[in-house]
Amino acid sequence: ENVTVFKNGHHVSRSSDYIIYSVEAKNIDAVVAAYGPSTKMGAIVGGQTSCKAPEMAAFEKHLPSDVEIVSCHSLHGPGVNPKGQPLVLIQHRASDASYNLVSKILSCFQSKHVKLTAEAHDRITADTQAVTHAAFLSMGTAWAANNQFPWEMPRYVGGIENVKINITLRIYANKWHVYAGLAILNPAAKRQIKQYAESVTELFKLMLGGHKQELRERIECARKAVFGNADGSKGHELLLQDDLLDQFSLGEKPAASERLKNNHLSLLAMVDCWWKLGIVPYDHMICSTPLFRLWLGITEYLFRNEELLEEVIDTAINDNTFRHDDLEFTFAARDWSERVSFGNMDGYRSKFESIQSYFAPRFPEATRIGNEMIKTIEESLGKRKGNEGN
Repeated sequence: ENVTVFKNGHHVSRSSDYIIYSVEAKNIDAVVAAYGPSTKMGAIVGGQTSCKAPEMAAFEKHLPSDVEIVSCHSLHGPGVNPKGQPLVLIQHRASDASYNLVSKILSCFQSKHVKLTAEAHDRITADTQAVTHAAFLSMGTAWAANNQFPWEMPRYVGGIENVKINITLRIYANKWHVYAGLAILNPAAKRQIKQYAESVTELFKLMLGGHKQELRERIECARKAVFGNADGSKGHELLLQDDLLDQFSLGEKPAASERLKNNHLSLLAMVDCWWKLGIVPYDHMICSTPLFRLWLGITEYLFRNEELLEEVIDTAINDNTFRHDDLEFTFAARDWSERVSFGNMDGYRSKFESIQSYFAPRFPEATRIGNEMIKTIEESLGKRKGNEGN
């Protein structure tokens, strides 16, 4: 009732005061080229792509000059309550009145509005999302290459491992283009993903060579750069605690005596990557996604625990039990980086969907547990923030 379905996008464009293009980033230029010229005079146009460079280029190229541009991007995935989550608004070519109108329209989500330029948006999403996704994609690729379902192995159950598994499966349960567009079309993302692959490779070589002191020194430099002083603390409480990390498991947590040690190459490489790129992840918390906060939380959990970090270094040098896992992870990180650097959408899709099919039987359970995990951790962080403000 009171809804009219138009014949095509031309009819929508010529009669609408506010238009949002909700299409894949790789298709934004073609879609705006088709329907943009029909846009109503004085209308406001925006897009929801995760990469704003091609979106803004398409708008500037194909929209009439009398059309205003206010774009947006919700920084969270499906299944996450938008209330309190960051919602980026970009006043690219618009009056304050038009910007305020869009802000008012989108206020129904009860999200936290963050005003950025398109360039700043892409830089921050590259820093917070592109590399995070690359790490999880590489984990899934390595597990599939070794024909492993990690929740069936004691090494990958409990604590930090719960986050790794749940988020990896959550990503692979989504559409490939969500991650491909952000990685391949974002000008800032390729450099970050390339550095992550280089960090993985260089750290793995130090492990293989038994260069314990050099490995320790490199890890310590990265820790100081990212997490602050000698104990890795920037003066705030850990984002994640043991009681939260242990709640969400796809497998049965082994007894403490049966716990298998892990060198956490993926986490060591992440902090090394941030250090090499000069990224301080806390600077982007206002625009962080739930996945990024989880990823930062488990890296922080490792790097601010002296005993655990020393165990990781010792395991990396002296324990060869899972060296084949690390080898496959290194191959995977380099492969994803190359696919991104070549701008190969088809290659990205082929790789993604191959791994996706391997894990597909566990997606429903992983999605359910992942949603619960994000909800619980977000609520915990919200309560803590409230307590800190009192």
